Amino acid sequence: MKTTHHSEYLTLQSVYIKPVQNAFVSNDLLSKQWKELNYLSLPNFEKAVKEYEIFEKKLKTLNVKIYHFPLQIELSIDSIYCRDAAIATDFGMIICNMGKLGRVKEPLVQKEVYLNNSILILGEIEAPGTLEGGDVAWLDERTLAVGHTYRTNEEGISQLKNLLQPKGIEVIVAELPHYKGQSDVFHLMSILSPVDKDLAVVYSPLMPIKFRNELIKRGFNFVEVPEQEFDSIGCNILAVAPRKCIMTEGNPITTQRLLEAGCEVVLYQGNEISVKGGGGPTCLTRPLLRRY
Repeated sequence: MKTTHHSEYLTLQSVYIKPVQNAFVSNDLLSKQWKELNYLSLPNFEKAVKEYEIFEKKLKTLNVKIYHFPLQIELSIDSIYCRDAAIATDFGMIICNMGKLGRVKEPLVQKEVYLNNSILILGEIEAPGTLEGGDVAWLDERTLAVGHTYRTNEEGISQLKNLLQPKGIEVIVAELPHYKGQSDVFHLMSILSPVDKDLAVVYSPLMPIKFRNELIKRGFNFVEVPEQEFDSIGCNILAVAPRKCIMTEGNPITTQRLLEAGCEVVLYQGNEISVKGGGGPTCLTRPLLRRY
């Protein structure tokens, strides 16, 4: 059986996640941090625990091997969105350098976890470079897309290229717009979720024309997310196998369009753990191995 890290849509075999108890910790910590981290509103800890338990159970039902990031009291509640601190490649993990100041400690904590579990480290993004995992997405086994955003700067992208291009990986840059500004969580994967080799869920109004055309040239068809389902995380979708998707409830138009495109859709209630913090199912997971 062939396995790879170079995919967003092949059958998910193993993943790191950070449960609510290890990230949100308590209602008290949530109350102290949610405003400064720009959450839409205050999450309820007890409700979040229940939502997350169901989310994790859905992953287990799909035979995904799950590893937990530990409680680290020095990290913020944003550490629940564990994709952002590292990038998985076939050559080892790339440790990011966060563009959001409240999250700067997360990458080194993840690095320690990887080293303690004999997971190779390919390299690290160093200041003044910034790079967040939500800004990258594998288009195929030799191509990684990266968004130039307020969280991922030109120096970070340059360091990413220096790590991957010698390995034969093409890095394509998507120049993302200002949108709501520096305080907003706006990543490449806010507007792009590949769910098969030739199918991606997209929010076209915020997608750069050059990048969108590149996807079309590469043979991608699109499931278009409507405007009214963008803020409810309609475009952030975790593929656990080709055309088998996990997404938040409350996006009926996108869900129907996925079904019409031949996808199987698994829904979870994510008001507390996803919508309020702006982090969908891809953000909640750091996928490791996928299999062909």
